[in-house]
Amino acid sequence: MLQIEGIKKIYKTGSLVQEALKGVSLSLRDNEFVAVLGQSGSGKTTLLNIIGGLDRYNAGDLIIDGISTKKYSDRDWDSYRNHSVGFVFQSYNLIPHQTILKNVELALTISGVSARDRAARAKEALEKVGLGEHIHKKPSQLSGGQMQRVAIARALVNDPKILLADEPTGALDSDTSLQVMDLLKEVAEDRLVVMVTHNPELAEQYATRIVTLKDGQITSDSDPYAPQAQETVHKNMGKASMSLLTSLALSFNNLWTKKARTILVSFAGSIGIIGIALILSLSNGANTYIRNVEEDSLQDYPLKITDTNLSIASMITARQNTEAENANMAEDKKSVGEWNAITSMLSGMTTNDLKSLKAYFESRDCDINRYVQAIEYSYNVTPRIYKVNGDSYRQVNPSTVFNALGFSSENSATNGLYSSFTNSKKLYAQGRQVAGGQQRMHGHADVERQDLRYDALCAGAERPQGAGQAGQLVCRGKGIRRRGVRQALWL
Repeated sequence: MLQIEGIKKIYKTGSLVQEALKGVSLSLRDNEFVAVLGQSGSGKTTLLNIIGGLDRYNAGDLIIDGISTKKYSDRDWDSYRNHSVGFVFQSYNLIPHQTILKNVELALTISGVSARDRAARAKEALEKVGLGEHIHKKPSQLSGGQMQRVAIARALVNDPKILLADEPTGALDSDTSLQVMDLLKEVAEDRLVVMVTHNPELAEQYATRIVTLKDGQITSDSDPYAPQAQETVHKNMGKASMSLLTSLALSFNNLWTKKARTILVSFAGSIGIIGIALILSLSNGANTYIRNVEEDSLQDYPLKITDTNLSIASMITARQNTEAENANMAEDKKSVGEWNAITSMLSGMTTNDLKSLKAYFESRDCDINRYVQAIEYSYNVTPRIYKVNGDSYRQVNPSTVFNALGFSSENSATNGLYSSFTNSKKLYAQGRQVAGGQQRMHGHADVERQDLRYDALCAGAERPQGAGQAGQLVCRGKGIRRRGVRQALWL
């Protein structure tokens, strides 16, 4: 038994509000053939969709066998449509690339019925509608009446309590329409059939009850029914989902039956994927190249922090202020403008505490190593460099050329800065070509060999054996000192 109590349905489109159903109340018996008549726009199809769960009402209640649908969720409506309602549409809605047997089986597939039971029940339903000999044909090989019979068989295969037919004869000729109506009348003997039609003659000939709608309201009912009041409950109708394997099988079958479209879609999709991959590759390559250029540039022109800073901005500001003052004195020809260049330059100089900065860099609290490849420290010392000439050698730095004239070059600026070896092998491997020798980073008194640049050298030592060979440490054992003192290098 199906009860419709004060159903209202409102459609809103922007500022336009249209009331399709205006408090419709209708009670239907378990087995009767109800024909709903009315002009276009009277609300017939809307009422049919609400009964079938295809549309939701705004007010009222729909009660099926004492079960209220007010609190139904989407899953509950799916279960209701799958187990309690069968649909017959005017346009058939058959899948064209499937056989009529597979079309009928589809309703059972969603219900989770096994493959063997699906085939048997689908064949039985098709035989009941007179299509047992056409089960392997496709919809395009059938007539309009036969396709409508397939739609009826599909609607009945789940054995629903309610069969809803929306203009089932609208696209058929007169003779075929009578055949379909005979079939629907036979179906209505053991279940409820609700049919929407524009043909009052067919309704009067086959329907056991005729309901007329006009402007969203019931204007007449040939056989009204008033059931006894009973308490309504909320209840789910059962399972309404297919298994994962069944879903995959249907998907594969759909792809296999449309090979050309599948190949074209796959080809187009692969072009898109390849294009995206190329764009990402180019983007990553460009970013990597830019990052490498930045690293190389910073390696050749590193950031330097000196003990004295000169602010160019303060000098420019001072120059601008001086020019402004001179402009104000331009009219006074006796006044002479001045620019305190040295004062401006010295005022922009500041000092840095490099000792504390170095201590911070080497402490555990500093995480600067995450952002740099290496840190190199420079010391204001003058290394002693000697050049080997046969069995003798001479000092080339600091130069002793002018010592005979009484000039000392001990504090000459030539090669006056000594840079310590960094702790980054990668940095030197990328930016320099090692001629030979063994590289051992940041050695002290136990160092025997390093590159052409090294951390600890000899001061005032005699020429050792093997001095002058490319890449060898020229001081060995005696005279090794810590960084920051005078150094000696044999060439």
